[in-house]
Amino acid sequence: MLSGPSPVNNLSVDQLLERFSSGSTRQRLSLIKPVEERAEELAALGSAALASFDPEGDDWAAGWILQVFQRHQPQALTSLLSSDSSGWFATPSAVGIDYGALQRDLLEERLEEADRFTSATLRKLAGPGAEQRGYVYFSEVAAIDGLDLVTLDRLWTAYSQGRFGFTAQARLLNALDGRYHSLWPRIGWKQEANWTRYPGSFTWSLLAPEGHMPLINQLRGVRLMDAVLNHPSLVARR
Repeated sequence: MLSGPSPVNNLSVDQLLERFSSGSTRQRLSLIKPVEERAEELAALGSAALASFDPEGDDWAAGWILQVFQRHQPQALTSLLSSDSSGWFATPSAVGIDYGALQRDLLEERLEEADRFTSATLRKLAGPGAEQRGYVYFSEVAAIDGLDLVTLDRLWTAYSQGRFGFTAQARLLNALDGRYHSLWPRIGWKQEANWTRYPGSFTWSLLAPEGHMPLINQLRGVRLMDAVLNHPSLVARR
């Protein structure tokens, strides 16, 4: 008789959580829907539902459990998030930026708002000149503190099932041998040789193409995105 993993519907909630937290990427992806379907049972575990995850990290399995609670069992978040907390994941900043609003937007899947916060933060990190003109020069990126770039990347990674964020974009670019002209349509920033119209034609949901967010203003061209993705702190994460 063939043996193998137990069917998902035969797993206890503890077994489901163990498999979701420790499984391969492929296994985790197959459990996204079952985890959502067991939201009430997971919520009954309280803080134990996230006990195996590290708030200092970017594990999207933890992010998805939090999003499932937000969708179906919002009362469960009360015991996980204190009223003065910026969110479950740690959000260190070298320059005192409060990432609470970004983490709330990502948790509640308000991705357009999260993207606007990210763009504004990049301008703030780049300095007064970037804030005044409304965009970042590629030459300003090297001086940005890497801790904040990593915090932005971690939050986007954690609340997107690993599909969004600078790391996801860099991974896709690498798979395309560094060809930006191939990356733009792959991540949905260009369609049939035309730039995707902002904001109405972008897909502000978890159903967006992988790497779709955050939007490093494509009107600034390749050099800005290349400077961000190759910032030493982000390269170190890969």
